[in-house]
Amino acid sequence: MTTSPVSAESAALLARADRYYMPVYQPRRIVLERGQGSRVWDSDGRDYVDFSAGIAVNALGHADPELLKALQSQASKLWHTSNVFVSEPPLRLAEELVEASGFAERVYLCNSGTEANEAAIKLVRKWAADAGRPPERRVILTFHGSFHGRTLAAVTATAQPKYQQGYEPLPGGFRYCAYNDLAAAAAAMAAGDVAAVLVEPVQGEGGVVPAADGFLAGLRALCAQHEALLIYDEIQCGMGRSGKLWAWQNDGVAPDVLCVAKALGAGFPIGAMLVGARAAHAWQFGAHGTTFGGNPLAAAVARVALRRLAQPELLANVMRQSLALRQGLAEINRRLSLFEQVRGRGLMLGAVLNEPWRGKAGVVLERATEHGLLLLQAGPDVLRFVPALNICDDDLASGLQRLSAALQTLT
Repeated sequence: MTTSPVSAESAALLARADRYYMPVYQPRRIVLERGQGSRVWDSDGRDYVDFSAGIAVNALGHADPELLKALQSQASKLWHTSNVFVSEPPLRLAEELVEASGFAERVYLCNSGTEANEAAIKLVRKWAADAGRPPERRVILTFHGSFHGRTLAAVTATAQPKYQQGYEPLPGGFRYCAYNDLAAAAAAMAAGDVAAVLVEPVQGEGGVVPAADGFLAGLRALCAQHEALLIYDEIQCGMGRSGKLWAWQNDGVAPDVLCVAKALGAGFPIGAMLVGARAAHAWQFGAHGTTFGGNPLAAAVARVALRRLAQPELLANVMRQSLALRQGLAEINRRLSLFEQVRGRGLMLGAVLNEPWRGKAGVVLERATEHGLLLLQAGPDVLRFVPALNICDDDLASGLQRLSAALQTLT
């Protein structure tokens, strides 16, 4: 299919978006109205296969009945209390996260991924301060190509200058080195001033790049050598997307701190920082806080999402559909020769464009939308595929057909 121009009503809504939103986004020129599973429809009735899942958020697709039931049930009871009081849904969620984590003792609930990473940054600094380290020995090491959020400390941890330019002066105490380069990490930690290493087991915005074999284990050893904490940012790559509940389980190297969000709420905003024994008692009363974190509505939904995303049947579907997606992309590439490589884990895959299409991922996304497919990019050279983890065979096949039709218009 190829989409026709939007209706006058949709055009009017888009004009309002242009008028009233801060212009920090460039959304596709359609107005999405409803969704079901891995399909969405715009306000003009056109359907799209969704390979973007709200940027890896809608891990169980759209309008999942069980998630909807949990939300509606909690909405009739209690929406918000603040953390001045205890309510059952966030308490149960914290317990279930600890039990599912394989390493954690305590949980801090918040509202988003960047808040989880901000919490981890503050936790590191407090943990190091309590250990007697002066401020100059509380450095956090991160990696080129990383993405950890948009708040000021998180964007400083993000070792991509394009996200930082214009926001100087940036907070101090961060150092960067090459991803998947243990020698570079060892050199960066040689001075003994690094208090923590913050790393994505699969980089997302940096181009969908998995940790190389042995990289996480090497970082674990360096952290032990230098008495530093190992923090995983699994905000995009976690919660079943890699084919295991936690992406680090592919390497078998547990962290001291784990940050999650996105799929944890399966579309409802929530984030969490899971903390293991080394830092579980670094915070005491008043050390940090949030008004909305652990909201009963979000927690009720997240409890269902966590249980569903940990099911072996769901994780098996991730790996089966990952293989089907890879095979479909390979067939498209056999005919059109557009991809240099396809990389990633599970249902977090990146197709790297070759010449002459390097730098033109945005053009591909526009063509994909015109052909009824919602797709993402990871930088200017990489098409990013992060569909719902329960995507069915028919929707995956239809999405690949639409992608093929869109790509044929480029050749």
